[in-house]
Amino acid sequence: MIIQNDSNLIPSPVERVRERLCIVKVGGKIVEEPASLKQLLSDFSKIEGNKVLVHGGGRSATAMAAKLGIESQMVNGRRITDEETLKVVTMVYGGLVNKQIVAGLQAIDVNALGLTGADMNYMLSEKRPVKDVNYGFVGDVKQVNANILAELISKGIVPVLAPLTHDKKGNMLNTNADTIAGEAAKALAKYFEVTLMFCFEKKGVLMSETDDESVIAQITPALFDQYVANEIISGGMIPKIENSFVALNAGVKQVVITRADQIHTDSGTKIIL
Repeated sequence: MIIQNDSNLIPSPVERVRERLCIVKVGGKIVEEPASLKQLLSDFSKIEGNKVLVHGGGRSATAMAAKLGIESQMVNGRRITDEETLKVVTMVYGGLVNKQIVAGLQAIDVNALGLTGADMNYMLSEKRPVKDVNYGFVGDVKQVNANILAELISKGIVPVLAPLTHDKKGNMLNTNADTIAGEAAKALAKYFEVTLMFCFEKKGVLMSETDDESVIAQITPALFDQYVANEIISGGMIPKIENSFVALNAGVKQVVITRADQIHTDSGTKIIL
């Protein structure tokens, strides 16, 4: 199969040797402050080869909602997305935050393209069913058209993915950025040797919460069970690592948990099978 280009013929990603791809997920706090955003984009640009950036933007969405007189409701750290809140997150995630990142990358000669799941139908979701909590217009991912992303990447384009999907019924859906990153990584593992990086405020998963230098170098399933039993790993880090193992079992080569300013280095905690 050949992808037709106006000026030449480009081998499809299926026919190419499996190149490396780094997918970096960063939280809203990092991308919402001008200084930390500038540093992030500089560090991100130093990652060699193919790359994808996935971002949040929750604080900006909360601030914008407050300005518009819309109360933000959270349950277990998840945003309740009613019709008015959906308008806000679509504007903020798909517009303000996403395009600031894209403009910043273009300023340092990284040819980026901002996308929501609705763009080219690359990520399709269904509205989360109501169980104990009605989360509103929140999407659970059902399909990733990875060939679209792979073709963009093969042309030297860097996708910047906002935490928004759609239901192919005309509705945008608010979707967790970790989920976007994980689902994209699993789907793109068919085309590339994928490293998935989750960035937060620490250098990695710590052996001791009070010692920022006590980074655990590697976590296997057996070590994970041991650390959870000993309460070394707890809280929100548990599902993050559990989802990392799911990604690895789906073909992702490596998952790394690290600090945003270390993404172009070999530091952090590596999650491996």
